[in-house]
Amino acid sequence: MKTVTGRTDRVVVVGAGLAGLAAALHLAGRGRSVVVVERDPGPGGRAGRVDLDGYHLDTGPTVLTMPAILGDAFAAVGADLAAHLRLTRLEPAYTARFADGSVLPVHADPVRMTDAVRDFAGPAEAAGYRRLRDWLTRLYRAEFDRFVAANFDSPLGLLTPDLARLVALGGFRRLDARIGAFLTDERLKRVFTFQALYAGESPMRALALYAVISYMDTVGGVYFPEGGMAAVPRAMARVAADAGVEFRFGAPVTALERRGTRVTAVHAGGERIGADAVVLTTEPHESYRLLGRAPRRPVKLRAAPSALVLHAGGRADPALGHHTISFGDGWASTFRELITDGRRMSDPSLLITRPTATDPSLAPPGRDLYSILAPVPNLDRGPRDWDADAAPYAEEILEHVRTRLLPGFTPELSYVLSPADWQRRGLVAGTPFSYAHSFVQTGPFRPRNLPPGTENVVLAGGGTVPGVGVPTVLLSGRLAADRVTGSHRTGTTTLDLAAEGHR
Repeated sequence: MKTVTGRTDRVVVVGAGLAGLAAALHLAGRGRSVVVVERDPGPGGRAGRVDLDGYHLDTGPTVLTMPAILGDAFAAVGADLAAHLRLTRLEPAYTARFADGSVLPVHADPVRMTDAVRDFAGPAEAAGYRRLRDWLTRLYRAEFDRFVAANFDSPLGLLTPDLARLVALGGFRRLDARIGAFLTDERLKRVFTFQALYAGESPMRALALYAVISYMDTVGGVYFPEGGMAAVPRAMARVAADAGVEFRFGAPVTALERRGTRVTAVHAGGERIGADAVVLTTEPHESYRLLGRAPRRPVKLRAAPSALVLHAGGRADPALGHHTISFGDGWASTFRELITDGRRMSDPSLLITRPTATDPSLAPPGRDLYSILAPVPNLDRGPRDWDADAAPYAEEILEHVRTRLLPGFTPELSYVLSPADWQRRGLVAGTPFSYAHSFVQTGPFRPRNLPPGTENVVLAGGGTVPGVGVPTVLLSGRLAADRVTGSHRTGTTTLDLAAEGHR
């Protein structure tokens, strides 16, 4: 594995999001002096927080899986995750609701889920689910440590016996067809393939190896931190500060000072901060702009679809669980509209999160908070004036939610985030999901975390390896630290840590 050359005693990390904080913790735990610079007034990045009228809104991810990877970052500086962050395992992980009125609770527990599938679709599908669960587990074990949680110097790094196992498991077939080998009920297939949208692909085109995302939530389980998702970066920052990491908030980076092929200082918030090595967690296009160069790729990178998110607060409704996936009747058409045609969904499928189901303190007494996520095309595929269109479309989405789940719901608080807001944050094509995970943008073909032409700069975040999602972004911070210090493994692997978190 290639690493940064020369001294690495003092490292500057640009960005106090999940990737930057993970990198800072791992680097501090390995004896480096670390300074984190962040343009915002506090930690979080995309995992942000807005406080309005007694409501506490998570403006980034709402789903937390694989908490042991987070625990690994805390452990890097000798801290115990449980002492700093209280996590609740959600039961069920999701509730899936379909256009025909049927409902399926999605449990991570194998017995409860088998029973739920049997009640929902019959004994044959229940047996198929058990075979699917076994396949997902074997796929995860073949794939995760070697291909997800690892640095690659070239595509040749794929050529290992683990690749043969992944091929034998059908990892390079299409996701929809591979899941269809176990399940025939189209509704059930959606439950185990909708995660492809996180990777920016349709299940009909995504590689089956992305079923590892389905493993994370349907086998590993879904968790929620007390205080909301924004409590995660806040806890990470506190622990990092206790470990000696310095933070500069409200300090946007204006320039990288270079001497030849080395970056020797970061200019941020009017301060010159000397550096032996630098970790950039900005989007790759912004990182390359700061480096004064462009990535060398024969074909332009394709961004994933974006999202409109409506945060709505109002009367409490205990009938709705923490996470609800409300599927429209359309399925293949939905992905075609979003990814190929660049149009909004004609029959939307939505993720509705009610965090107050688990933590009532996130809303005033007697009130609930809802986060309604509607996938929309990114600004490259479907350019439009979202500053003008966001409010009307949010009302349209809210009407779908009223019809399906919350009849008569009238929010007393509304807060909308659209592709225009993501674009103002500097996110590629106005999407918080960065680049899609097509085959040519996966693994060693994704923007690398060791950019050419510099000796001591490493990238981290969703735009580089291993990719988008809370667990993988946390891993990107650890992979960046490995590039600075060399691989730093104990006898415990990521696979072991994840398995421990699932018990």
